[in-house]
Amino acid sequence: QVQLVESGGGSVQAGGSLRLSCAASGRTFSTYAMGWFRQVSGKEREFVASVIQSGDSTYYADSVKGRFTISRDNAKNTVYLQMNSLKPEDTAVYYCAANSRTYYYTFPYQYDYWGQGTQVTVSS
Repeated sequence: QVQLVESGGGSVQAGGSLRLSCAASGRTFSTYAMGWFRQVSGKEREFVASVIQSGDSTYYADSVKGRFTISRDNAKNTVYLQMNSLKPEDTAVYYCAANSRTYYYTFPYQYDYWGQGTQVTVSS
């Protein structure tokens, strides 16, 4: 089992940057593909980015491609989401998630473990 704890959320003006972190418990972190999702109240949770177990390959939603970067440090059991050029429409609660299969998964039901979420607010 994996426990995930996100941090790094906050409020920023449009055009600014934030880096989210997700710390995982357990000694099997490197066997999980990791993803970031986000959710606005009243809307479905949507895929943002994912990274393969080794960290060598990544996958992004079109809406964040070129602005967000996902990475992981298996020695620290942590996955990151660097968010640049933030827009008001990026405002959401951001969640990290883990699955033991593939980083190509983009639907929430395909992920096995979830963090509690961290709020990101971008003002115009």
